[in-house]
Amino acid sequence: MTSRDDRIEGVLLATAAGDALGAPYEFQPPRGPELDVTMSGGGVWAAGEWTDDTAMAIAIAEVAGTGVDLREEAAQDAIVSRWLEWSRGAKDVGIQTGSVLRSARIGSEITAERARSASTALHQGSGRTAGNGSLMRTAPVALAYLDDEQAMVEAARSISELTHFDPDAGDACLLWCSAIRHAVLTGELNVRVGLRHLTADRRELWSARLDAAEAGRPADFPSNGWVVSALQAAWSAITITPVPEDDPATEVFRADHLWLSLDAAVRAGFDTDTVAAIAGGLLGAAYGASAIPLEWRSKLHGWPDLDSHGLVNLAGAVARRGKVTAFDGAYRGYRTGALVPHPFDDKVLLGGVGALHQLPDGVDAVVSLCRIGDDDVQQGIPHVEVRLIDREDSDENPHLDFVLLEAVRAVERLRQDGRTVLLHCVEALSRTPTVAALYGARLRGLSMDESLDAITDALPRARPNSALREALRRLILTPAQSERR
Repeated sequence: MTSRDDRIEGVLLATAAGDALGAPYEFQPPRGPELDVTMSGGGVWAAGEWTDDTAMAIAIAEVAGTGVDLREEAAQDAIVSRWLEWSRGAKDVGIQTGSVLRSARIGSEITAERARSASTALHQGSGRTAGNGSLMRTAPVALAYLDDEQAMVEAARSISELTHFDPDAGDACLLWCSAIRHAVLTGELNVRVGLRHLTADRRELWSARLDAAEAGRPADFPSNGWVVSALQAAWSAITITPVPEDDPATEVFRADHLWLSLDAAVRAGFDTDTVAAIAGGLLGAAYGASAIPLEWRSKLHGWPDLDSHGLVNLAGAVARRGKVTAFDGAYRGYRTGALVPHPFDDKVLLGGVGALHQLPDGVDAVVSLCRIGDDDVQQGIPHVEVRLIDREDSDENPHLDFVLLEAVRAVERLRQDGRTVLLHCVEALSRTPTVAALYGARLRGLSMDESLDAITDALPRARPNSALREALRRLILTPAQSERR
């Protein structure tokens, strides 16, 4: 599991996070700094529930995850069929998308050819088919063609035209997919990387539009139901938001740029869920799933009965082009093994993955510090999954300090809610004692050595690796540092 895997997983996850964050504020004017932006839900949307933006992207991802070429007619037939199925029970369907789906269906059937014809006819009749509905769902197309840029360019425009015939919509999808693909491969944010795929006149037009986005603020593009303004508002939110310097002592991290940018996208107002979903796809590609706050990640859910765990699996399937992952959930063979109460809080149990298969009495929340299989996800209680790899290579944990602090904050929130928490990794040898030590130090105001000694007394086999120990030194402040902070 490398940082590239993390970035792949971040694409759908951050799309959904931006979508769910913006959903309660849709159609409202720009939001000033005195007002909160929280993933609290509102209207028809529950807290953490994504909207049509992510749902339509998931339909594309499901088809791409089977390994088919999205440019093929059969693949596009499957996509529009899934969209039609989703639309029958959807809480919200975009006006333009809904019009095309209704016009293209015959009874309960629909084909890509009929959808494309309906999209074309709508454009010819109205001249107005440049809504943001194809851009909001386009991120999975980038994941499907990480190894073939030209195929991605063709697929992005073709899938856009299924409902949005206007060239502006196709250009926007092409540019955003190019940026997402580039971010996954390099970790860099560059929305201009796809300009070379446009004709000279369109390239000049879009360069000027991107210049305007970088010179303005997200709220300067209020007509963000139009695909051009939606892209400009999303890119503006990303570019105007300063990228923080890593400073563990003040709990500020470069990874914070993801959530800060999504906050800025929502504050643009109007089509808030879509602008933030668009921004999220690119931010997740650049920073990875590990940069998404766990408080958001633990709330995410939506059609078709997926959560964060499902989105991560789906993104991986798309990038692998349907190939089965080597991970098979074989942790099922682990016995419970070590299982002890935290020395400073007996409502936090420290253990291995085996404890998931026979959940200890009284435990009503789980924080997993390792990858787990689908059958290991606990239903009916909070289950927070943390991307933390037990390796010393920094490429495996690109936001190590941020992730460790997020894990501890997750435990703290669950304890504040009065829950008894199982904190575990595979064998409670490295990751679990590290997070437990940070939790204990924050709880009791101890030094790293004092807290880690107490944890290793409770877990005698515990041996956090050197990278995790160094992170603890950065995160656990001495008394003098604490006073200065």
